[in-house]
Amino acid sequence: MLNFNYYAPTKVVFGKDTESKAGQLVKEFGGSKVLLHFGGQSAKKSGLLDRVEKSLSDAGIEFVELGGVVPNPRLSLVEKGIEICKKEKIDFILAVGGGSVIDSAKGISMGAVTDTPVWDFYLGKAKSTKCLPVGTVLTISAAGSEMSCSSVITNEDGDFKKGLNNDLYRPRFSIMNPELTMSLPEWQTFAGCADIMMHTMERYFAREKDHSMVVDSIAIGVMRSTLANSRILLKEPDNYNARAEIMWAGSLSHNTITGPFGNGDWATHQLEHELSGMFDVTHGAGLAALWATWARYVYKEDVDRFVSFAVDVMDIPAPKADSEKEVVALKGIDAMEQFFKDIKMPVRIRDLDVEWSEDIVLKLAEKASNNGARCLGAIKKLTKEDIAEIYRKAY
Repeated sequence: MLNFNYYAPTKVVFGKDTESKAGQLVKEFGGSKVLLHFGGQSAKKSGLLDRVEKSLSDAGIEFVELGGVVPNPRLSLVEKGIEICKKEKIDFILAVGGGSVIDSAKGISMGAVTDTPVWDFYLGKAKSTKCLPVGTVLTISAAGSEMSCSSVITNEDGDFKKGLNNDLYRPRFSIMNPELTMSLPEWQTFAGCADIMMHTMERYFAREKDHSMVVDSIAIGVMRSTLANSRILLKEPDNYNARAEIMWAGSLSHNTITGPFGNGDWATHQLEHELSGMFDVTHGAGLAALWATWARYVYKEDVDRFVSFAVDVMDIPAPKADSEKEVVALKGIDAMEQFFKDIKMPVRIRDLDVEWSEDIVLKLAEKASNNGARCLGAIKKLTKEDIAEIYRKAY
């Protein structure tokens, strides 16, 4: 097994009515004046924001609101949040929402304590050495940002979508009440399930030297649980236990426990980042639209890994001879694609109803490859030409 560091400092408060503990948790982690960050009107209409604000007030915590986060969170709102934090002398950021809200809060947490333009951190031009503490009240099971070191932000100037990993802004605490996800539209619920699967699969399809029996077992368990409980939610959208399993799977899938070696493939995520950066598609849906094409493009580079996925995750009968491995690998890919169809996710780019042309393919490939300067992936190193071909085939 490779050497590795594992760091998951987030305190999880899980279960019904736990949002009522927001104030005492902020106080526990040293906050006295909070930027309360959230998305659209649903947090207000549902009464969740009122309950969180009451909890803060009861704990003697001052707060300033900043709503307006949208899917694929925007740099402009991050910059607005930074201005508010500096002006109001904010010392804690509380994100009430899903991955987009939490990612936006993380960006604000970096920029609020420096004069360096926050986008420079995402571009890799500068490195953040301190951040304001962040806490979360999770409302969508998907991104795993509530326990992760990751943040992804879209710069509207050029539609660039960039991700950044920084342990400093890992949430101090995350409140997870599965009941808060029951009012979600079906599309958001299952786009979240697709995202959870992909966070785990990106790590599972690592290079051979990065495999570990213990880590694989955890990843397989997370994937199988997500598959099973997603199917339950198709029939019983108000099933609390299924919602709870999905919520916990989402956190485990992206807090590094399913792949602590710092590697994985991640090509599908990088391809999707450019797609959603350009067309503002839902992240989980974009991943589902790309994955099977990527898998069929690269599986021969590590047939045994795709066989393991087929057998251990998708319940395909094991091959009886080496000559059957490719068939089994492809059956596993087909089964995963069928799961995406079953949960009403797109499995082709055309299903996303976006503008498409060869010029767009080439532009996406240019951006994903940094103008040909980098390759994507681990199973197979994808050149700019490979990337363009996957986009074409995925359409």
